[in-house]
Amino acid sequence: MKLYSYWRSTAAYRVRIALNIKQLDCEYKAIHLVKDGGQHHQIDYKSLNPQSLVPALELDDGQILTQSLSIIDYLEEIYPRNSVYPNNIIKKAQAKAIALSIACDIHPLNNLRVLKYLKGVDWQQEQVDKWYAHWIHEGFTAIELQLNRTAGKFCFGNKVSIADIFLVAQVYNANRFNVPLDDYPLIEKINTYCLTQQAFIDAMPENQPDCDT
Repeated sequence: MKLYSYWRSTAAYRVRIALNIKQLDCEYKAIHLVKDGGQHHQIDYKSLNPQSLVPALELDDGQILTQSLSIIDYLEEIYPRNSVYPNNIIKKAQAKAIALSIACDIHPLNNLRVLKYLKGVDWQQEQVDKWYAHWIHEGFTAIELQLNRTAGKFCFGNKVSIADIFLVAQVYNANRFNVPLDDYPLIEKINTYCLTQQAFIDAMPENQPDCDT
């Protein structure tokens, strides 16, 4: 398998964590989202992923998978060892709901192309920062309340799940944009614990081969 990734991509970060949890080897193919006008817009990559987004996972037979949750669910089906879902069907649905709230409600409003668009229509940096922080706070306020009912060391008890994968990647972005997280003690506690686990450490943006390129 080949993972087309960018070190700072939140969505690619999620897939890297899942691959590590499942102890799967994957060739890393860096796609720089800024250099050369954005390598994700170049024809070679666009032929793999017409959305011009990362990540993309190229399977050994050449088939291409896109969208982080879809990729992770494929890995879960094909490599069920070290599952990223709780065994309980209700908790499984709840864990996926947290992942979806991040993937669908928080991240799309704050990703690179949206921020670039806002700057392109003459938003000042202060306005962009307020926009970014607003959607983090909206989403994290709800997630914090959900975690009051389910959290242990991880989002769902003491076993890592899809919720932790998506949460850690989003906390990284929030920290990167200096969004204060003091109102979310459970989120911060879970994030801190996850970042002591090797699967998360190895997936960290700063530990990727294209970091700072």
